[in-house]
Amino acid sequence: MAIKPTIYKLRVSLSDLNRDYYDLLNLTIALHPSETLERMMARVLAFCINAQEQLSFTKGLSSIEEPDIWVRTLDDQIALWIDVGEPATDRVKKASRLAPKVSIYSFNSKSDVWWQQGQSKFKQLNVSVFRFDWESVQSLARLVERTMDCSVTITGDSAYVATQLGECEVPWQVLQVVS
Repeated sequence: MAIKPTIYKLRVSLSDLNRDYYDLLNLTIALHPSETLERMMARVLAFCINAQEQLSFTKGLSSIEEPDIWVRTLDDQIALWIDVGEPATDRVKKASRLAPKVSIYSFNSKSDVWWQQGQSKFKQLNVSVFRFDWESVQSLARLVERTMDCSVTITGDSAYVATQLGECEVPWQVLQVVS
């Protein structure tokens, strides 16, 4: 029998000072059995950084044909493709053919090696690549509860997250950006 995902419910008070975007997000997130809390929270951060109407989580690890997060237009086209982790170059190339805007958020201890190995190939693609600070993502994962309220303030290249269990800052590095 397959192990079912664990469901998390987050109420996020979002203040994105970079874009003057403010919202209250009610997120229901399924933690896939093979997924870590760190990866799930990297998905939440990527969602907050890109928050907009029509942005939604996909089936994620349960469907290799979909990104982690996307925006679909009313005519069912993919307007934004967001992958979290260290996707293969072929996957990123395919994503850049399917969506006009592609963003990747890497987050773990292997991100440096992944970027060094794929950097020359990614430079040829129309994709933006960001790297969350791994230790900060680990700190954020320690604050997770199955049902939680949190505040996320985005300014510059950092997200400040406050929960009932504590707070932390998660900075990211821009590795490649396209307009």
